[in-house]
Amino acid sequence: MNRNPIIPFVLIMVMGIGLMFLLSFKGLGDAKDLAKEKEGGGKTEETAEVNPEEFYQQTCAGCHGNQYEGVSGPSLKGVGSKYSKDEIKDILTNGKGNMPPGMAAGKEEQMAEWIVKELK
Repeated sequence: MNRNPIIPFVLIMVMGIGLMFLLSFKGLGDAKDLAKEKEGGGKTEETAEVNPEEFYQQTCAGCHGNQYEGVSGPSLKGVGSKYSKDEIKDILTNGKGNMPPGMAAGKEEQMAEWIVKELK
């Protein structure tokens, strides 16, 4: 009743190689989906409806403060009456001063509308 000790190792090796091939093909399929999404063919996070208040708290409050009072960035109180909606969209898209461009990528329209209405 001598068993060959190599058989378990060979089985593990064969299963490992098979798993590598399976995951490689899975990755190729995912790569095609990611490329399609990047071209705009799939639904992305940017196309989803956003709650401007929540987005502000997650992204902007660090610099502009929880109460819009300004911390390292300027105060946003009164910005809605100081700038037009298009000017705010331009600032969100291209940045201004220390504000980097693209902070609200894909959400500029909704954020600018919210700022004009809420931060007068």
